[in-house]
This record gives sequence, C-alpha cells and structure tokens, in this order.
Amino acid sequence: MDESSLLKQLQKTWYQTIPVSQFMQITPLEFSKHGFSVTAPLAPNVNLHQTMFAGSIYTLMTLSGWGMVWLQQQLAKVEGDIVLADANVRYIAPVTVAPIAKTTWVDADLSALQLGKRVRIGLTIELWCADKRCAVFEGRFVSLPKK
Repeated sequence: MDESSLLKQLQKTWYQTIPVSQFMQITPLEFSKHGFSVTAPLAPNVNLHQTMFAGSIYTLMTLSGWGMVWLQQQLAKVEGDIVLADANVRYIAPVTVAPIAKTTWVDADLSALQLGKRVRIGLTIELWCADKRCAVFEGRFVSLPKK
C-alpha cells in the first residue's frame, strides 16, 4: 500500500474510532519509514485566548504518536491494539496558527506482536507553528497483540 493510501486509511480509522479527531479535523500530512507529520486547523481547537486549547494540543500529539505506531505496524504487516501508557507534554509557546506535529520512528522491533507479546515504543513528538517549536510530547505507547 502506498503512502497516500495509508494516510487516508489512518484518517478514516481515527474518524471512525476516535470521534474527537474528526471534530478537531486532524489530518495526516506526510509519512515515510522514519518520519510522520500531522496537522489540525486552529478554528475548531481555539480557546478563549484565540490560541490552540491545551487539550487539543495534547490530543493532536497523542494521535501523532499513535498514528506513527499504526503506520509502522502496517508496514511490518503485524497487528496490535495501540494504547498510550504514559506521557508528558511541555507547552513552550502559544499556538497561534495551524500547527504541525512531527515524530520520528525509533526503529522499534514490532515482531513480538506475532509471538503474542506486547511491544513498548517511546516516541517524542514536537509541535511546530511556522518555525517555532511550541510543545514537546514524550510518550510511551504499548501495542498489545490481538487475540
């Protein structure tokens, strides 16, 4: 499956299984074996200060990490139920324009899923507004083997 098809399938999965992703209008932008980026418009995610709501930032970054694990599972042809096990976010600057969340794959081995074992993946997601880093998310995702 090509990059464009994978990104469309991921967005469809988000919208069908995580309804807030559709309300927020979260959209995958680019994916390669080593990198993934996601965006969302400011308008549906704005707070009373006319900047992006902290909960929307957290959700966008969480789904960026979740999406990266999902995409890597598709490439590896393995299945697992992905959950966020632990996370920490640092809000550095207000988000005043549509941000781009970017993450890099850490070359985690997903083959344990085929053996019925869980896989733990640590990811860092950075949120950028134009050329300014506005937030950093450190998350540990776990993929559980499907029964």
